[in-house]
Amino acid sequence: MRADRFEATYLIETPLDPAQVAEVMAGEQSCGTFTRVQGETDELRARARALVERIEELESAAAPGLPNSWLERQGRAGPWRRARVTISFPTGNVGANLPTLAATVAGNLFDLGEVTGLRLESVRLPAGYRARFDRPRHGVAGTRRLTGALEGPLVGSIIKPNLGLSAEETGDLVASLCQAGLDFIKDDEICADPVHAPLAERVPAVMARVRRHEDRTGKHVMVAFNITDETDAMRRHADLVEREGGSCVMVSLNWCGFSAVQTLRRHSGLALHGHRNGFGALSRHPGLGIGFDAYQALWRLAGVDHMHVHGLQGKFAQPDEEVIEGARACLAPLADGPEGEALQDRVMPAFSSGQWAGTVPATWEAAGTDDLLFMSGGGIMAHPDGPAAGVASIRQAWDAVRAGENLEGAAQDRPELSRALVFFGAGAK
Repeated sequence: MRADRFEATYLIETPLDPAQVAEVMAGEQSCGTFTRVQGETDELRARARALVERIEELESAAAPGLPNSWLERQGRAGPWRRARVTISFPTGNVGANLPTLAATVAGNLFDLGEVTGLRLESVRLPAGYRARFDRPRHGVAGTRRLTGALEGPLVGSIIKPNLGLSAEETGDLVASLCQAGLDFIKDDEICADPVHAPLAERVPAVMARVRRHEDRTGKHVMVAFNITDETDAMRRHADLVEREGGSCVMVSLNWCGFSAVQTLRRHSGLALHGHRNGFGALSRHPGLGIGFDAYQALWRLAGVDHMHVHGLQGKFAQPDEEVIEGARACLAPLADGPEGEALQDRVMPAFSSGQWAGTVPATWEAAGTDDLLFMSGGGIMAHPDGPAAGVASIRQAWDAVRAGENLEGAAQDRPELSRALVFFGAGAK
């Protein structure tokens, strides 16, 4: 990859020649439009035009993936040709401007008349260009240092009920979860600053319990307070968390936007937990939107420390393979560079949704690492012997898979794991 260009790879579907469509895409997203215009000199094009780097034609489809009035008006019919297209863009067209970078690789392309499907798959950056954007302040290594969880997965949970608890009731629940042995606790994405438990009350109530636990045990439990709001309010909320001794805040990335998250990152030294709620609207159609590899790359340029990837064998529609690929992408550097710099550039994948001791083997087999957040709600708090037993069952499951044992055998002398396997009903593999 050239040092002065970045690349984006797309899946496209069209009844036209994919090479022709790729050229339209390159022109639309750089110095041109559907036709050459006055002032678009050869010198200007050499400096600013996007280039089609690669085209790989794939199997055609019998019917279009999406309706397209532009093609219908022309009477265009199939076959509907599909291709993987890689386009490179001059870094000078964008500079260190994340919203414009996103608009370049994922803007009007989705509306092009030439396509009946277009999906951004990946974004690749040269090392020097990546260095112009924010990096995670903490990432994997820093999150481990803050929590003292230097080995094994970070075991976390979500505050439930997700809405309705008062500030003091939330504090009491957090105290019980700290006592249960968790490394990490987070707010639900729909609980930010509700009238029954505003952050001005909830943060002090929760952190009073976290500090008492730390004074008693030496263990700092990381709490990701959901401070999703408009930008100035998020900065105020982050300041409150920091004053109270907290170490992490959470934001709903899609609804805050790149600029707000960048502002928050540069304002606060807290760990930044990126929640992707709403991503399904961008990704679930296989021929439209943005794949997670491209999505996580853009958000990592905003400086997040953790990224949600959903969970294996979980409750959402995403196939396990996408979860696995997402976790691996988070743990890979965004650009080539020295080994130490690459390690600092990793973000911690957060597994959640329907997770419990029984999903640990699939997670370990897929990820091949325990550099991750393993978050469980019901799998911890609904354990028949209480939350502490729920946490113990998950840690026992991780110990077993790391030692090469199956859960059924490991449960013979681990009562918390045994009870979890029976109660949650999935058995062991």
